[in-house]
Amino acid sequence: MDISPPTSPLWIKVVLGAMLLTCLYAWEFWPSKLPSVPPSPHYSVLTNSREPITPLPLEPPDLDQGKVALGKKLFNELKLSHDNTIACASCHQLDHGGVDAKKYSRGIYGQLGNINAPTVYNSGYNFRQFWNGRAATLEQQVDGPVNNPVEMGSNWTEVISKLQKDPSYAIKFANIYPDGITAENIRDAIATFERSLITPNSRFDKFLRGDTKAITPKEFAGYQLFKGYGCISCHQGSNIGGNLYEKLGIMRPYFKENRPLTEADMGRYAITRNLEDMHVFKVPGLRNIALTAPYLHDGSVPTLEQVVRIMGEHQLGVDLPTEDISEIVAFLKTLTGEYGGNPL
Repeated sequence: MDISPPTSPLWIKVVLGAMLLTCLYAWEFWPSKLPSVPPSPHYSVLTNSREPITPLPLEPPDLDQGKVALGKKLFNELKLSHDNTIACASCHQLDHGGVDAKKYSRGIYGQLGNINAPTVYNSGYNFRQFWNGRAATLEQQVDGPVNNPVEMGSNWTEVISKLQKDPSYAIKFANIYPDGITAENIRDAIATFERSLITPNSRFDKFLRGDTKAITPKEFAGYQLFKGYGCISCHQGSNIGGNLYEKLGIMRPYFKENRPLTEADMGRYAITRNLEDMHVFKVPGLRNIALTAPYLHDGSVPTLEQVVRIMGEHQLGVDLPTEDISEIVAFLKTLTGEYGGNPL
């Protein structure tokens, strides 16, 4: 009589195999295993194409330079606002990391917005625009502030009328667009300029390309912790984020019952009215993150140390040790790049 143990069903073997692989991966990157000051030979493991973060291209994208120049002029043009006081550059200041360093930006007549202005740098790498992802392209994004009564408070008929009265704009548009000054062409020029706003050659990019002296052991340890704790699951790729949606408060609720919710707090739900999208936001890219405080959609967090602690608690369900936070912040500071060949 055959007394050998029964054969396990195939699905059980598959599940057990997957669990084993997960455990092995977690053990490999578990923070307690990682030295706070790793020896320099460890650097070589990052100089390959398998890393979840990839460097930005050193050369700017191949764009129509006429459109870039016109878009830059329009990006700084106050005539886009109803009272001629607000330009795109008012909230997205290129000499301040592409933001205005305010919790909420102010629009025409000093009106206060209800959400933190994200950086315009590297925005061409985002898969959607705005915190709630309501615009699919940079061109669509331009419509938002121009027509928002709190921001620019204008409309395309008014904007076009103003620009048509400026002979320099008539010439510039005619040289590029056969149909001259139109809403579509204004959007196209501004979006083209914004796609030129890439910030390559950060110290971490240099490190990924093989310069082992570009970052310190502490910064390297911070990157290993960044991966080991799981931050990399939402912040990866060339923009280190900006390519997916995620709920704010996966492991522990971020929004407290005694905190009144705003429409901005609703995230994707404000667009879809699907309860599963409540508090779901586009994950921001982390390039130049050291320059773009305050943080989160509500601009409520003034420092990198605080936002790393909050992300650990609410997104990962981990109370991060102070030393680990310090090392992760050190890594994040290596992500500041260059614009036009000059350090930001």
